Amino acid sequence: MRSLLHVLLGGSILLSAVAHAQTGSAVPRTPDGKPDFQGVWTNSSLTRLERPPEFSGLVLSEAEARGWETEAASVAAADNAPTDQTLGAPDAGEDPEGYNYFWIDPGTGVGKVKGEYRSSWLVDPPNGKVPYTPAGRQAMMKEVATYNSFDNPEERIPIERCLIGFASTGGPPMLNALYNNHHQIIQTPDSIAINVEMVHDTRIIRINGEHNPPAVRQYLGSTVGRWEGDTLVTETMGFKPKEAVRVDFGFFAYVSSDSKVTERFTLLNADEIFYEFTVTDPVAYSQPWKGELTFRRSPDQIHEYACHEGNYSVRNILTGAREMERQGLKAAVTRPRARIDRAE
Repeated sequence: MRSLLHVLLGGSILLSAVAHAQTGSAVPRTPDGKPDFQGVWTNSSLTRLERPPEFSGLVLSEAEARGWETEAASVAAADNAPTDQTLGAPDAGEDPEGYNYFWIDPGTGVGKVKGEYRSSWLVDPPNGKVPYTPAGRQAMMKEVATYNSFDNPEERIPIERCLIGFASTGGPPMLNALYNNHHQIIQTPDSIAINVEMVHDTRIIRINGEHNPPAVRQYLGSTVGRWEGDTLVTETMGFKPKEAVRVDFGFFAYVSSDSKVTERFTLLNADEIFYEFTVTDPVAYSQPWKGELTFRRSPDQIHEYACHEGNYSVRNILTGAREMERQGLKAAVTRPRARIDRAE
């Protein structure tokens, strides 16, 4: 993967620069005339996949958007305040939490799509909620009950093992998370690589390619793409079951391993990608669910995500579980309660 990324990078940056110089249009193009998506992009935003209960509609007024941003800024300021050192350590059984606000970078603005402030990325169903069937909800809860057990490292969730990013950042669908919301796109006529800042996933889109055999599943699925005019259309399937439950702080979604995800990337201008996605699985969902969001060009660089530097959590979790077994106790499955409650 790394060598392919370097090959793509080496052969494409010069072509991109030439194409930009040759065209005076608002949409940059490659030498073969295709929209040039190359560069670093971000989808950081206060808006997330599903609609918060305080909003009834998809489109927000400017006053509603400013109010949401002001409230978020107030929460950030409180979390950035110096720690009260007189309070001491948390009591036994109390969640000590893993992050303070220094590590968090979700974005400060409400998501805007084609000039409209959006309360959710989901546009269909109209209520802004993932339309689980009873069978889909049951499958989701079964995954939640088993994806976080304590018998061996392979049963720990992939995000904890630094295999994939939180909250479907690598996708598809490619969603925003608590931090590391940048993506670098590298493009050739035959392949497009999307390097995800979160846990350094790299997703390869094979233009006019073929999917993996059904037995070969990947965390980010198998993606093939095609051009429909100036829009890049991709289709992804073949996800690993362990990727089905996608969680982040305050976020919970279930993308079944048998889902088909269709994406559409349209370059609106030099600095905005209009991104659409549809997730289909007639067993897990009562209808396909559709969303759209904006990727904005960023002047920033992709930062290294050295997830396992000094990370002892998996070893300590399993060691603690063995000690509880010696004491005749049962380790409780870690459940992201707020996220599950929202999904239920």
